[in-house]
Amino acid sequence: MIEQRRIFMRTMGGGAVAAGLLPRVGAAQPLAGREYRVLATPQPVEAPGGSIEVIEFFAYWCPHCHSLEPALADWKKRLSGDVLFRREHVSFRETRIQQLHYALVAMGKADELAARVFNAIHVERQRLDAPEKMAQVLGLDAKQFAAVYDSFAVRTRARRGTQIAEAYGIDGVPSLAVAGRFVTAPSMAGSNSAALAVVDHLIELTRKRG
Repeated sequence: MIEQRRIFMRTMGGGAVAAGLLPRVGAAQPLAGREYRVLATPQPVEAPGGSIEVIEFFAYWCPHCHSLEPALADWKKRLSGDVLFRREHVSFRETRIQQLHYALVAMGKADELAARVFNAIHVERQRLDAPEKMAQVLGLDAKQFAAVYDSFAVRTRARRGTQIAEAYGIDGVPSLAVAGRFVTAPSMAGSNSAALAVVDHLIELTRKRG
């Protein structure tokens, strides 16, 4: 369920590595140190006071992020108004696709086109290795997209995404962070659905602590 740096290197070399993990049976509630970890140093959040921030650390090239996408999309539809969700795209040495994500964010099209990017990479096996190709596959104006993609603002935001992932100690994706204090992942919880249940637990825990 986790796409680590070493797996990324194999994936980019042409052979994806996957690991199947079974959910832990009979757990009354998620346990710190097992289904999630508590950050030694809480991280600043972008959500305003009274809101709870949830971050998905992901990568479009990651097959496990692709497999999480349907469950995550359904889960997001059920979020209450006090939960703010956002994504941070890791680099793990692959900056072109990371920059694509932040270009789409800058254009206000990240939510609209996320499924299309995943499909292009994992189903159609498209190589999105240049802005011209990205624009063609996603149906975007090539000149406009290239200008945004190569902009200082997008490059800066991509570097910021990498810094945020490093601050959270993210070494594999998909991973989910809650309230700047907790991190879980399908690899920790045992499955995609279990990881989202852990996130729900951590959201409720944050509400109770105020």
